[in-house]
Amino acid sequence: MKPLWLFAAAAVAVFAMATRKKRGRLELVLLGLTVIALAVYGAGLVELPNIKKVIADLGQALGPYTYVLVAIGAFLETGAFVGLIAPGETIMIVGGVIAGQGEIRLGPLIAIVWVSAVAGDTVSFFLGRRLGRDFLLKHGPRVQITEERLLQVEKFLERRGGTTILLGRFVGVVRAVAPFVLGASRMSYKRFIPYDILGAGLWAAFFTTLGYVFWQSFDRVAAYASRGAFALGTVIVITVGSVLLYRQLRDHEGRAQARAWANKELERPVLRPFAPALRWIGARVLLPVATRLRGPVWFAIQRVTPGGLGLEFTTVMAVLAVGTFIFIELVVVVSQRVLAFGDQAAIDLALRLRTPMGVDAAEIVTVFGSFAVVGVATLIAVGFLLVRRRVADALVLGVALVLSQIAVHLTKELVERPRPADGLVDAAGWSFPSAHAAHAIVWIALAVALARAVPFLAGRVAVIVGAIVFAAIVGLTRVYLGVHYLSDVTAGWAQAAAIFAACAAVALVVSHIRDNRRQPSASV
Repeated sequence: MKPLWLFAAAAVAVFAMATRKKRGRLELVLLGLTVIALAVYGAGLVELPNIKKVIADLGQALGPYTYVLVAIGAFLETGAFVGLIAPGETIMIVGGVIAGQGEIRLGPLIAIVWVSAVAGDTVSFFLGRRLGRDFLLKHGPRVQITEERLLQVEKFLERRGGTTILLGRFVGVVRAVAPFVLGASRMSYKRFIPYDILGAGLWAAFFTTLGYVFWQSFDRVAAYASRGAFALGTVIVITVGSVLLYRQLRDHEGRAQARAWANKELERPVLRPFAPALRWIGARVLLPVATRLRGPVWFAIQRVTPGGLGLEFTTVMAVLAVGTFIFIELVVVVSQRVLAFGDQAAIDLALRLRTPMGVDAAEIVTVFGSFAVVGVATLIAVGFLLVRRRVADALVLGVALVLSQIAVHLTKELVERPRPADGLVDAAGWSFPSAHAAHAIVWIALAVALARAVPFLAGRVAVIVGAIVFAAIVGLTRVYLGVHYLSDVTAGWAQAAAIFAACAAVALVVSHIRDNRRQPSASV
């Protein structure tokens, strides 16, 4: 007999009976099955199998197919609302445990979960966009979503959509429905995707790594996961409380109301003896601290707010996260002196497509990835930006190019990967990463910096997309000409993108702080 489980069965049964008029038929059936399962297990009629042994057997049976299983689970979590029924963290942890057993690799597992989760969120987002508010208003009452609540949610998401996407990724119900609601509330996809990339990456890395590190004891993994969820919930409560307190105290009327409430409470018999000391602490400690923290707190809140600097900052942080992850994973693979996934296939494809005319064209295009060419282009762009008094943009371009050049050559010396044999053009030094691919990212950075001069949104998008395509072609010419592996080129792109994103993030923060000092009221 297991009294705790029998008590849980009774509690679920009471809950089902108390709310039966508000529940649909399917919900009542699921609750009934839950009661039966808890009661049977609590009565000792069945025993759960050894979880560790089951996972070990599962890992050996699945092998590389674990990638497929985890990818499907991560996609269906939001893409098909499976997260409303079963928590997706479980399958992520199981995948990490199997990686810890050595059946699969952790790096590709995180990447697959990350991409699958973003894909599922995107599908759910556009389903919400397609079905819209009418679908929610028609079927929402079954889950207590009324028109009034939907309006409240839409207003909240407009102000704090980024926070919802980032923190909601770790809360099961929110994770399962937030992308759909955000799509139905007409949030633009360009606002949604940067926050989603960051949130999905943190979620994927946390739970898969958790399983990987503690794979010898699955019950410890579950305990750590539950503690993590509790800790996150505590952080969310503290954050929300801090935001509400800030809003209450940021204007004179709100501070007056708070002061009146505090004075009233201090007149209670229990607190009256301590009133002088508490008033002194409030006036000499809490108020000065709150005044000093007001600006930084508001600044941090704005960084996870969709719109303005919050969106720009989150976008560059998403680029930084993706670029850093890809680069580190490729360094790990290449350091083991093995070809990365796709290297041999890219070499074979280049050989099949190679023609004299194609080689001539590639030799011309690849020059646009040389440091001499991108350096001259960057100097011209920096001069133009300085004339336009866009000092921050100019510094980002110049500093990032220099740092990228240094990082590429340091990495080459650390990894020491030989080049492919029989290259068609002269290329000195080690192969990993490709300097030409890293330099090609400069064209994207130039396009982003100069696109503001284009009067129409479609024109800006065309300029940036064109630069991305051009940078991709420049990098791929190195594979076509046989002087780099595909992983060299990918690492060059990733490393340079991460460096440019990091420099842009620093510039955004510094510019914001500088503007606040010039206009102190901006942070109030």
